[in-house]
Amino acid sequence: MKLTRVGVDLAKNVFELHGVDRAERPVWCKRLKRNRWIEEIEQNVEPGVEIGMEACGGAHHWARLLQSKGYRVRLIAPQFVKPYVKSNKTDANDAQAVCEAMSRPSMRYVAVKTIEQQDIQAVHRVRASLISERGAKANQLRGLAYEYGLVAPREIAALRLAVPAWLEDASNGLTVRLRALLSGLYADLRALDERVRELDKEIRAIGRENEAVGRLQQLRGIGPLIASALVAMIGDARQFKNGRHVAVALGLTPRQHSSGSKERILGISKRGDSYVRTLLIHGARSALRTAPGKNDRMSRWALALAQRSHVNVAVTALANKMARVAWAMLKHGSAYEPNGLAAYSARASG
Repeated sequence: MKLTRVGVDLAKNVFELHGVDRAERPVWCKRLKRNRWIEEIEQNVEPGVEIGMEACGGAHHWARLLQSKGYRVRLIAPQFVKPYVKSNKTDANDAQAVCEAMSRPSMRYVAVKTIEQQDIQAVHRVRASLISERGAKANQLRGLAYEYGLVAPREIAALRLAVPAWLEDASNGLTVRLRALLSGLYADLRALDERVRELDKEIRAIGRENEAVGRLQQLRGIGPLIASALVAMIGDARQFKNGRHVAVALGLTPRQHSSGSKERILGISKRGDSYVRTLLIHGARSALRTAPGKNDRMSRWALALAQRSHVNVAVTALANKMARVAWAMLKHGSAYEPNGLAAYSARASG
């Protein structure tokens, strides 16, 4: 039995494996427990054979483990595996679909993340979750207060000042029970603020410790938050052919709906990593707001675009440009050159 390719359907406890030989015949199909499947791979699959998995939870851990044992690992985005699932969705069919998708010469793969990348990504995920929870807590405070005739400001900073004033005002009609509830919610809000501040400190520390993160902060509109998110997302810049592929992965390139000789260019695709795309848009908006006081080529280009199009179009285009420049800086290990926009554009497209 000479295996050339193995597709794996990952799960928490049961793993389905589908291996084919040089003639593309399925010759090794197994269902194995979590504590046995790596051992079975080592016993039946020679080092150097391609092993494919969907890029889902736990995939990067298993990929690093298999790579350490000499196997070539391919991670495929789930949306690229789905078209190859035959008939009903089962674990065995999923493993077969992964194996089939790997055989396509034009298939796109996901780079295996390092432990450091996953650590940085984990910090960002926890921070984003806390911010979402903080927003929900603030909205709950506003809703309860509104039922008693107290209108809270939209800004969360102003809300932090308003709640203590409500609690101290004895003439606003709030009952003792509701004051206790609002006080508890306010304590929760402050606790979430403190947790977010702790993670912000952690991200700043990452910016000081990680050379690539520190270098990306030279680019205007990019601070420790965006720089670390980009490094966690891009990792080894060589996995992308050029800067445009990074912009595509972030959903910052236009969608098309074309047929025959008719070409329709729509808005950005909004595919890929929505978290990093959102951060880049915010960073680009900040860079565009301060651009009138700058004289570098990117600022002049962004201002000229904003004058002849909608400001949101200019912001999105600037975010696209920032992603491409960041890719060029990561790939070539170079510092940011404020007046070297043409050189970056050539690197990002070539």
